[in-house]
Amino acid sequence: MEGKELAGKRIVITRAREQASVLRDALVNCGAEVIEVPTIEIRDPASWEPLDAAVRRLDEFHFLLLTSVNGVRSFLERLRAGGRDLNDLGHLEVGAIGPSTAATLVESGIKVDFVPREYRAEGLLERLAGRDLRGKAFLIPRAKVARDLVPRVLQERGARVEVVEAYETVRPLLVPGELERLLTPRPHVITFTSSSTVSNFAKLLEDAKLRDSIRGTSIASIGPITSATARELGFEVAVEAAEYTIPGLVAAIGRFFAGK
Repeated sequence: MEGKELAGKRIVITRAREQASVLRDALVNCGAEVIEVPTIEIRDPASWEPLDAAVRRLDEFHFLLLTSVNGVRSFLERLRAGGRDLNDLGHLEVGAIGPSTAATLVESGIKVDFVPREYRAEGLLERLAGRDLRGKAFLIPRAKVARDLVPRVLQERGARVEVVEAYETVRPLLVPGELERLLTPRPHVITFTSSSTVSNFAKLLEDAKLRDSIRGTSIASIGPITSATARELGFEVAVEAAEYTIPGLVAAIGRFFAGK
């Protein structure tokens, strides 16, 4: 998008504060007024031992699947902490769930072997369709709470899958009155970039008794999984990105207002 297509639009972003800059900058560049309501806080797992143990046994694995930028960063941190380096990954086939995750890997010096056309769990499975996975070992460092689709399907196809907690996401606490202040005046759009951002935002609204305050606000989702969660929680999704990325989400919001 070019110019100031979103001038005068108040847009809420709900990503973790440390991850919000890319979306915030893209919206600001389009003229939007951005309100940050972080609904996720990224924390280290209760123990690094499961991930550290997997790093010590890297030679046992055939595939490394990364499903988020946070997973990449935590994995690399523990790789270094364990006295290992990128040379120890040379035998692994590396898959990334989407372009942001892939870019973080490449910037770190790791060759990415495949990125799905559809940037979600189903897309990863599609890229592995037709492969004989019997006896193959997969390492998946990811969030404490995540969809089980990929591990389950891989195991059904005969693979050995080790899912290790690389980080956890929690709902941050807001000071009383903070959410009402942030949502006044009523925003034009609230953006969601994951199911966790939707469910946590819904809980924040419930706790503050502010659900009615966003009636008339358009909901923008990064993709179908996030949209499904939003609908389950009673939000009407007005905008869904065709490409499940931050640029795709911003472009979809621009098209939404251009068509009004």
